[in-house]
Amino acid sequence: MKYMLLIYMGEQAMDEAEREHCYKESTALAHELKANGQFLATSPLQPTSTATSVRVRDGKRLVTDGPFAEVREQLGGYFLVNAKDLDEAIGIAGRIPGARVGTVEIRPVLEIPGLPAD
Repeated sequence: MKYMLLIYMGEQAMDEAEREHCYKESTALAHELKANGQFLATSPLQPTSTATSVRVRDGKRLVTDGPFAEVREQLGGYFLVNAKDLDEAIGIAGRIPGARVGTVEIRPVLEIPGLPAD
């Protein structure tokens, strides 16, 4: 089963050196997951100051600068993994470096027939 592991943390939770270390640890984890056949994708996101939100209401597109919601922790990145069950996904989430300073939300991916595949 596919799980999306969404990494939330305050944008100032790490200084530059800690962030670089986090990237190195995350890269090592991604390689390990790939070797185990569990890795699908991962990436950090640019800061929320670069976000644009789009809504369509009554057929009109509304575009605003900034994230969808003002919150204490922002979506900072993700891992998309294959795991046999929620327990295995929890184990992977606990190894993501961002979990030490923020929160990793685990969401099963809904598979819809007919979507394009890699």
